[in-house]
Amino acid sequence: MSNIVAIVGRPNVGKSTLFNRLTQTRHAIVSEEAGTTRDRQYGKCEWTGQEFSVIDTGGWVVNSDDIFEEEIRKQVALATEEADVILFLVDVQTGITDLDEQVAAILRRGKKPVILVANKADNNQDIYQAAEFYSLGLDEPYCISAATGSGTGDLLDLILSKFKKETTEDETEPDIPRIAVVGRPNAGKSSLVNAFIGEERHIVTEIAGTTRDSIYTRYDKFGFDFYLVDTAGIRRKSKVSEDLEFYSVMRSIRSIENSDVCILMIDATRGIEGQDLNIFQLIQRNQKSIVVVVNKWDLVPDKDTKVMKTMEEAIRNRMAPFTDFPIIFASALTKQRIFKVLETAKATYENRRRRVSTAKLNEEMLPLIETFPPPSMKGKYIKIKYCMQIPDVRVPSFVFYANLPQYVKEPYRRFLENKIRERWNFSGCPINIFVRQK
Repeated sequence: MSNIVAIVGRPNVGKSTLFNRLTQTRHAIVSEEAGTTRDRQYGKCEWTGQEFSVIDTGGWVVNSDDIFEEEIRKQVALATEEADVILFLVDVQTGITDLDEQVAAILRRGKKPVILVANKADNNQDIYQAAEFYSLGLDEPYCISAATGSGTGDLLDLILSKFKKETTEDETEPDIPRIAVVGRPNAGKSSLVNAFIGEERHIVTEIAGTTRDSIYTRYDKFGFDFYLVDTAGIRRKSKVSEDLEFYSVMRSIRSIENSDVCILMIDATRGIEGQDLNIFQLIQRNQKSIVVVVNKWDLVPDKDTKVMKTMEEAIRNRMAPFTDFPIIFASALTKQRIFKVLETAKATYENRRRRVSTAKLNEEMLPLIETFPPPSMKGKYIKIKYCMQIPDVRVPSFVFYANLPQYVKEPYRRFLENKIRERWNFSGCPINIFVRQK
């Protein structure tokens, strides 16, 4: 289970630049114009083998009448509430402003670890000027340059040292599936969980998980036995109303990371939207299995086979290139196909644990590779002589041994993955393809 780091600060101090630096992406738009970032960005950062989530927030503005700044302020407040560590960015070249002091006063009242980061320290003279930030009362300012990357390595070491040590004891049984119901607000997550649990409360046992943001509900009815990971939209509705979309994503990060199979809820009356794709990408990024449930199917007029097929094609097209996942049209209110959702989630979990023997894998794949070999590169021919499935990993992973693995490109890896999916049932599960030196 990874931690969450929120980057906050007043406008135009380099939050998006630091986000891009930590996640090694260019997802956040960087501009000299203050207030460029309005929507939130979230990504993954890996350092010394430890992975955590990073949230880029909009510039924190206090006592403003601008409608965008009011929304940004609420989203930043939610980010700091959910984060494990807060990076408070200031501009060493501009110095302390009234807004910095107001933000610092808010962060001092909080209970979360705060790292004061003095950005834009591009030379030694700028580092000397950072001493004035001691007056903010947030301990020693840490000087970096997000644009050049100077100091970010030591900053990452400091961030890791602030994380709480996770307990090694896991009260849940590892062999029992963990199924998370995720989706954007009002997609029917609560209704689906209530339909699963029903009124017979004696079959439900609440077990506190290893993390403070997930609750496991033991479900052992009708021959099923799994842990249902409740999302915050179910567990803490009172706080979701502050900002539905942002809070949904924040909580979905934690729920997805702590699950084996994710049930992604889509509102049939609204179709697939951008928020659904964001959560789908989170599931893919964390390499979790997925079952897509199109909820509220009872409210769709003229719901014949043609309409169902059209919507299914639209969902797969929007989520391409990964399209090998089950789609179920259900209604949590009328309990239409609810039992099928449980069956499919269990089958997807079994697909995730599927193991293909080395002899069978080579028997099927080597003749295929010989017929359709990797394209030659620079006049050199690539030969794959052996393949096997890597044992004891959480995600189905296959390794192919070749004489020139560096010349096997991504299109051929996808070809190998598709052929494996054609021959063995890995529906709903991610597959890793590795090519190693023979």
